[in-house]
Amino acid sequence: MLTKKGKYGLKALIHLARLQSGETAFVADIAAQNNISKKFLDTILLELRNGGLLRSKKGPGGGYALSKPAREIFIGHAIRILDGPLAPIRCASKTAFEPCDDCDHPEDCQIRAAMTDVRDAIATILDNMSLEELAAKNSSASEAVNALTHV
Repeated sequence: MLTKKGKYGLKALIHLARLQSGETAFVADIAAQNNISKKFLDTILLELRNGGLLRSKKGPGGGYALSKPAREIFIGHAIRILDGPLAPIRCASKTAFEPCDDCDHPEDCQIRAAMTDVRDAIATILDNMSLEELAAKNSSASEAVNALTHV
């Protein structure tokens, strides 16, 4: 499930994707226009910057911008930066596998097999959806992210 942190991060990325080339946005503006707490958004944007999706500049003309074109940023990567693995349970994760406490044979577990299929389906969609595509889905960032969270 997409957390609030992931949802707000996607809203911020959509906001930044809609800027003109070379333009930056201040955290306060992104927060106000997307109904996000500035303090929470500061943390989110820092994680996205540390994950390589954003660049920031201080001073006049400063703010945040995408580090590369929106068509080169994939939603699955952004969600993993903010929320971790896409798998609905740890034992179905490719990158953060942890066996369940109550399972002696994860390779034979029907629940793990089903959740692995779910993970694969989610990853197929999100790893092939660019930020450019997500930003174009609806007229507002809020509507686009809400559509994604209700899939």
